[in-house]
Amino acid sequence: MLRSLFLSYALLVATPVLAASPALLPAQAGIETRDSWRRPIEPFRIAERSWYVGTEGLAAVLIRTDAGAVLIDGGLPQAAGHVLEQLRKLGVGPGELKWIVFSHAHFDHAGPVAEIARATGAQIAANAESAALLARGGSDDVHFGDRLLFPPAQADRLLLDGESIELGDLRLTMHATPGHTPGSQSWTWTDTVDGRPTRIAYADSLSAPDYRLIDHARYPRIVEDYRRGFAAVRALPCDLLLTPHPEASGWATADAANRHPRPERCAAYADGAEKRFDAQLETQRASGQPGAR
Repeated sequence: MLRSLFLSYALLVATPVLAASPALLPAQAGIETRDSWRRPIEPFRIAERSWYVGTEGLAAVLIRTDAGAVLIDGGLPQAAGHVLEQLRKLGVGPGELKWIVFSHAHFDHAGPVAEIARATGAQIAANAESAALLARGGSDDVHFGDRLLFPPAQADRLLLDGESIELGDLRLTMHATPGHTPGSQSWTWTDTVDGRPTRIAYADSLSAPDYRLIDHARYPRIVEDYRRGFAAVRALPCDLLLTPHPEASGWATADAANRHPRPERCAAYADGAEKRFDAQLETQRASGQPGAR
């Protein structure tokens, strides 16, 4: 059941097939994922001070300032060493990483947060819902129970919706975009692309992979939260969109010649996700079998 469930989750986004693949990061016992999630790639620049430092299929973004750096997401638990090596390649020493934030506390995005924080001394910031799930290492998840665990970590700072982390001249703002998890978070900041100020949004996943959407005892407000999340993502300041699964926002991270062949804005991202959500909801209503859990 877990294998089919998680593969259906992974297949929600399409991953390009490469002719030649570098060595994959180790697999995690008992959990099967797409190879792209464990395929290292070289770091590349997104904007003047924003860098992609994740694997091919799972995003991690480094934002550098004169006062230090911030990391958004890290990928799978076994990607900690990869992310730390990416930082070293970019000349970011352990003490220079000041903050770690993340999209949501699932093992494929917040998995290495604890290890990276220990290695660098960086502080962790999150909203209360995500901080609680991070502290449990993914256990007692409303959808996955105890099946997708990762090393737990404690948040050093709790953020309210619309609150920002300030580091040097960087203002990184957290936006509550619930749905994929009750504590799902999106992040916005301004950088420079081709000499122009560019509003960047790192919008959280909006999918509902085999989730129960009707009469969910653990998450009775799930449909309402998704509606709030769609609306919040549509309203983000968004000249350039990034997502935890980069393919979902048109990135082809392994293609050095054209990293972003299908750019998408936040409104289109939210509209497409809501359309798929509505179809999934209608299917569950029609079948009388509202989901796997």
